[in-house]
Amino acid sequence: MYPLIFHQPASLDEAVALLRDADDAKIVSGGQSLIPALKQRLAAPSDLVDVTRIDDLRGMAVADRSFSVGAATIYADIATSPMARAHAPSIASLAGVIADPQVRNRGTVGGSLSNNDPSADFPAAALGLGATIETTQRVVPYEQFIDGLFSTTLAADEIVTRIVFPLPLRAAYVKIRHPSSRYAICGAFVSEMKDGWRIAITGAGNEGVFRLTALEAMLDRGGRVPQLDDIEVDTSMMMTDITVDADYRAQLVRVAARRAAVRVLENR
Repeated sequence: MYPLIFHQPASLDEAVALLRDADDAKIVSGGQSLIPALKQRLAAPSDLVDVTRIDDLRGMAVADRSFSVGAATIYADIATSPMARAHAPSIASLAGVIADPQVRNRGTVGGSLSNNDPSADFPAAALGLGATIETTQRVVPYEQFIDGLFSTTLAADEIVTRIVFPLPLRAAYVKIRHPSSRYAICGAFVSEMKDGWRIAITGAGNEGVFRLTALEAMLDRGGRVPQLDDIEVDTSMMMTDITVDADYRAQLVRVAARRAAVRVLENR
């Protein structure tokens, strides 16, 4: 690792000031992506601003048919929260299958969405539910927040403070994970909202998380379980890596999306 200055601000105002004053500061919360990057010298910021001691960035709430989560809330807290399990079971279930207990007890929702890893789980929930991102500067729909692989529209001195997930009528997440890293080789989040269906796919797209509009349209037309075998997937949109190629990933998208849709349709 390169030399750097480590800060632990107690307020959002202090954190924003540190980001503005430093030459090249990075925010660290759970650190599940940034710390390995520092160790491998893939990142060399001048300063690290740890936001985990800021009380305003933690906690969960349910109001107005929405479930809101502070950006520094860890996955394990969501997975085990009675409130989350009662009001947002699909989100609690997703949080419970992220990586392993060590990661779930350090990784944070805001960190995941800000990093925008194409194989992360929470982007599927954010896109699949039409989440809203609240920051120190604005409120923005998640679809306008993401900007390609490992990229978002966050400014250098902007911090994600809270994520607001609209509550679905019913929803489910199915993940096909790498046996070693436990990242999603493919994950499908299927939700029935008041205004129609939303299906988000993570871990498979060559530009990151995306909506599976063909399946959305099928379900909007009243599609049932026997029709789900006809899910259309554009192979040209699929990622190829050392794990699987694009053709196989397209098949995994069909499998994961079908399983998630069946769970929703059958209320399992």
